[in-house]
Amino acid sequence: MSLPSSDFPKCRIVVDAMGGDFAPHHEVIGALSAFSENKLFHLILVGDDEKIKAIAKENNLSLDGVELIHSEEIITMNDSPTSALKTKQKSSLVIGAKLVASGGADAFVSTGNTGAVAAAGTLLIGRLAGVERPTIGTYIPNMTGITTVFDVGAFVDSKPQHMLGYAQLANVYVKEMFGIEKPTVGLLSVGEENEKGNKLTKETFELLKSSKLNFFGNIEGRDILTGKVNIVICDGFVGNILLKFGESFLKILKPMLKKTADANFFDKVKIAISRNAIRKSFKVFDPNEYGGIPLLGVKAITIIGHGSSTVYGIKNMVLKAKEMYDKKLIAKLAKEMNKEN
Repeated sequence: MSLPSSDFPKCRIVVDAMGGDFAPHHEVIGALSAFSENKLFHLILVGDDEKIKAIAKENNLSLDGVELIHSEEIITMNDSPTSALKTKQKSSLVIGAKLVASGGADAFVSTGNTGAVAAAGTLLIGRLAGVERPTIGTYIPNMTGITTVFDVGAFVDSKPQHMLGYAQLANVYVKEMFGIEKPTVGLLSVGEENEKGNKLTKETFELLKSSKLNFFGNIEGRDILTGKVNIVICDGFVGNILLKFGESFLKILKPMLKKTADANFFDKVKIAISRNAIRKSFKVFDPNEYGGIPLLGVKAITIIGHGSSTVYGIKNMVLKAKEMYDKKLIAKLAKEMNKEN
C-alpha cells in the first residue's frame, strides 16, 4: 500500500532498492525485515515497483504501510559518480537522494556506487554549515571494542583543514552512537613521534593538537587493532586502501584455515573443536554486523552499504538509520560544526 510521506511525522527512511550487487532482492527483503521488526518509522522503497512487489510476494512479506516510488534507471558500480547524477535523473539513487533533500524523508540508505552516494550526499542533499568536506567512516574491531576510521574514501585528496573537519564530525558520531564522552583521536602516520609523517600529516597534527578534541597524537597502522584510540583520522586515499585490505582479510583467512586443516588430521580436529570460537571471531569482522558506514557532514542521515551486503546487513543499515534519527545525530553534528567554525 502506498501512502504519502506527509502522513507520517515519524522518521522517514528511503532505501535505494536497486543499488547493490544483489538488488533488488537483498534490499527489499532486508528493508522489509527491518520494518516488520520496528514499525516506528516510515519506509520508502525506491526502485522497480513491479520487481519490489514480486519479491515481497515471493517471500510472504507485507507491503502494508510501505511507500513505493518507481524508478526507471540504475546507477551501476562502473558509472562515473558525478556524471551519473546528471545523466541518470530517473535512477533510484538520484530519486531517493532528492526526496531527502526536499524534506520528503529523513534518511537515505544505499548499497549502490559509493562514489555516487557520496556525491549525491554532497551535491544533492548538501553539506552542513561549516563542513568543507563530508567524510565516510568505517568500523574496525579491536581487542576491546570498535575503532572507527575516517576518511575511507569520500575524497582521495584532503587538506589539513579537511582532516580536522573529519575528526570533529567523527568525534560527535562516536560520542553519540557509542556513548563515549571524550573519544580519543589518533592521526594515522608512519611513526608515533610528533615530527613523523608527510606534509599533510604534520600540518594536520598541529591543527588537531590545538583543537578541543581529545587528541592522542600520531598512531601507526599496528595500533588500530589494539584499540589505542577510538577514532583514527587519515585521508581518503590511505583510508580506502586500509578499508579494502581489511575486507580481504577474512576472504583469505578462511581458505588458509581450511588448507591447514586439510593438511593435518590433528589440526583439523583442533579447528573443529574451536569452530564456535572461530565463528564468533569472524563475526566481529563481518561488515554486515555494523549497519553500513555513515557519510557525515551532510544535511541528512546517509548510510552507505557494501555492494555485496546481505539481507541481514541491509536490515541493520535501516535500523542504524533509525537509531541515528532517534539520537538526533544531524542536529548535534550541525551544532558542533557551527560552533567549531
